[in-house]
Amino acid sequence: MAKPLSDHDRRKQISVRGLAGVENVADLKTNFNRHLHFTLVKDRNVATKRDYYFALANTVRDHLVGRWIRTQQHYYEKDPKRVYYISLEFYMGRTLQNTMVNLALENACDEATYQLGLDMEELQDIEEDAGLGNGGLGRLAACFLDSMATLGLAAYGYGIRYEFGIFNQKMVNGWQASQWDQSPARGSAIGPSTKPPLLLVSSCPEYL
Repeated sequence: MAKPLSDHDRRKQISVRGLAGVENVADLKTNFNRHLHFTLVKDRNVATKRDYYFALANTVRDHLVGRWIRTQQHYYEKDPKRVYYISLEFYMGRTLQNTMVNLALENACDEATYQLGLDMEELQDIEEDAGLGNGGLGRLAACFLDSMATLGLAAYGYGIRYEFGIFNQKMVNGWQASQWDQSPARGSAIGPSTKPPLLLVSSCPEYL
């Protein structure tokens, strides 16, 4: 008679390794449909190009997240030295096409969207820059992260996740107008649920 499994052993079935990755056109089309209908709760009768963009972005993100989780598991097991880069800004720019290229999915995604009657370039144009920075400091920080990823370093970037992003400033009738940016909320994932205490020390001198 087989020995009954403990709860710990049964929980080993909860693993990203058992999930099939997005590797071909058929998988991409299936996952695109799944995200459009079940994640965005839309169908082709009401979906906009923006909805199609989010369906594609979430499909690519699934493949990226699987690699991210396996990488974190590897770091946990091997415990390598880690690099933490702190910056007020990270000017990452648009990420969809860059992610597809890095995951070797660009050709498959292009064919999948073509078979679905969509234009890849039109979907890519919908993406906006992430509102995490807009200056030279942010661009330099993004380049450092790209370089460390290319070198295979266990590196993380830490910055400020602005609630309303970097404000878009425009001139309207000669007056400056600011429009808040929702980009930080798109496709983001909540990190570890730890809240380190912050000690704030300040003083307010009085002058006569």
